[in-house]
Amino acid sequence: MNHPTPASSGFAAGEAEARRLDAAHPGHRHLFHVPPAEGGRFRDAAYLAGNSLGLQPRATRDELLADLDAWRRLGVEGHLEAERAWLPYHELLTAPAARLVGAAPAEVVVMNSLTVNLHLLMVSFYRPAGARTRIVIEDSAFPSDSYAVRSQARFHGLDPDATVVRLRPRAGEDTLRTEDVTDYLAAEGDTVALLLLGGVNYLTGELMDIPTITAAGRAAGAVVGWDLAHAAGNVPLALHDWDVDFAAWCSYKYLNSGPGALAGVFVHERHLGDPTLPRFEGWWSTESATRFEMTPVSRPPATVEAWQISNPPIFAMGPVRTSLELFDAVGMPALRERSILLTGYLAGLLDEVTANRPLTVVTPREPERRGSQLSVRIGAGSAAELAKRLRHEHGVVADAREPDIIRFAPVPLYCTFHDCWRVADALAATVAEVSS
Repeated sequence: MNHPTPASSGFAAGEAEARRLDAAHPGHRHLFHVPPAEGGRFRDAAYLAGNSLGLQPRATRDELLADLDAWRRLGVEGHLEAERAWLPYHELLTAPAARLVGAAPAEVVVMNSLTVNLHLLMVSFYRPAGARTRIVIEDSAFPSDSYAVRSQARFHGLDPDATVVRLRPRAGEDTLRTEDVTDYLAAEGDTVALLLLGGVNYLTGELMDIPTITAAGRAAGAVVGWDLAHAAGNVPLALHDWDVDFAAWCSYKYLNSGPGALAGVFVHERHLGDPTLPRFEGWWSTESATRFEMTPVSRPPATVEAWQISNPPIFAMGPVRTSLELFDAVGMPALRERSILLTGYLAGLLDEVTANRPLTVVTPREPERRGSQLSVRIGAGSAAELAKRLRHEHGVVADAREPDIIRFAPVPLYCTFHDCWRVADALAATVAEVSS
């Protein structure tokens, strides 16, 4: 693969190069609504915040309205008679979601929200006993994950400060090395009940070596789960083949299913149908063929649907279905290829901008160690204030993580090389050079 590099004759000439690259490597921007720019000289925003909230696919509105219309026309009969009948609606999402994360359909279900799903999964898979009580996460885990595992420790009568282990990068480094995780497991693995890491770190954009770390965790006797909020729809996944015990992800970031959209769950087939696993249950946890017999005892299927509790919210499932169909049509291999091109191009531009400014890219340089995100640490001022200036003065939308990180996500579905050029141009105009 030939990786495009930024033009060396300055940012003005670089704009023409960005346009040329867009013509040579077109994406699928036409399938999305791009917000208007609130500043700068371009009509549309350069939207690089898809790692926080993805853009709306153009198909979503009509598809959602069609589901609403079925309710208007059919009332309760829509459960069986709607064009997309509500009773089995969630099954429409199963196969494409499974393809997205590299799983068998029986291993995947779309339900609830991310942290709710993590709690439901930890009911089954965090089972502290004897000396094996620890939960291992990364120190820069998303706060919700930190809150969840600490509350799980307390639920089991354990001290969260002693039970939750937070792995930190080495001194002077910003990201965990794979061996930082595997060395800990080799030394302390017999105390670890659950390893729960982010597949792509939300703060730094680092892509973890999921198969290697999973193998090390399982070899140590721990259960291995992954939070894939920033990985699903961002990087290729093969959860079944990697032998992951469980995983969960949201679908409002790279999966473009709307704010607070329904999340996904993976449970490896070796756990399906295991009667020894504790699990919370509700009406949708029982097998669908006998659900309306209204019996008092659940008969859970030998699939991940046994982890469902309530009937699915149809109008929240529609946008997920629409998005998954889009991913099926484009394919993760093609998206990953374009992601590497776009992110590499932006990385090259940022090398020029940061060389003489108080800005540092903290995301790993190697393409295989990152997804569609570059995180920049600012040396002075507020990250939120810089993000606001980029938006209102230049039409560049990114997001900040206080105190000093601003994140740029060149999402391959709808971002362009010209968007990346606009980021670099805006940073160069907004952040003053350091006097030599």
